[in-house]
Amino acid sequence: MNFRTANIITGWGVFLIATIVYLLTIEPTTSFWDCGEFITTAYKLEIGHPPGAPLFMLLGRIFSAFVPISAVPVAINVLSALSSSFTILFLFWTINHFGYKMAIKNATELNAGQIIAVMASGTVGALAYTFSDSFWFSAVEGEVYALSSLFTAAVFWAILKWETLSNGKNEMRWIILIAYLMGLSIGVHLLNLLAIPAICFVVYFKRFKPSVKGIIYTSLISLLILGVIQGGIIPGVVSFAG
Repeated sequence: MNFRTANIITGWGVFLIATIVYLLTIEPTTSFWDCGEFITTAYKLEIGHPPGAPLFMLLGRIFSAFVPISAVPVAINVLSALSSSFTILFLFWTINHFGYKMAIKNATELNAGQIIAVMASGTVGALAYTFSDSFWFSAVEGEVYALSSLFTAAVFWAILKWETLSNGKNEMRWIILIAYLMGLSIGVHLLNLLAIPAICFVVYFKRFKPSVKGIIYTSLISLLILGVIQGGIIPGVVSFAG
């Protein structure tokens, strides 16, 4: 079995474990804090507390539209559970991306032992996060953090896919996908914007020779982009629409 096949099969196996764990331990009703508000506003398509989470509300409505009203909290909790298990899947593939790069340094392809080592590393890392207290806590309740984590994991995985193809054909499709996912993520939570500095550094280390000056400039540029989006574009679009 080659690395790509093992990566896909093992990744979906880890996803299945995470999904089973989260669905078996899911909250049977609403939890404390904002969960009751999010479940109610999603089911009724109402407006939650600022800055709002319109995409979460829409997806929550889809998950809860075809169940009895007594099962609405569980249906929206399932949205969080599935979002979290997909986050674990992308985390597994991200860990294996770095593991593959480390293992392939002095070889043209990985042997069986190296493939097993990389798969084991990804599995241990992903499952450790699966069972971590804070992530598991948000994975079984109707909150925005699980879906936001999924967007963050998917965006970072996408920039790594770009990094492997950046000198090849159709590389811009990954940049477009990243921009699209980040735009959607704003409708869930602003956490995803913190992936911007990481994206900037992936681009920098791929395209330029590293230097102290370059790292400083990249840091400043990434913070500038983050500030313009969060302090200018997001509120500006809302003000313009209003």
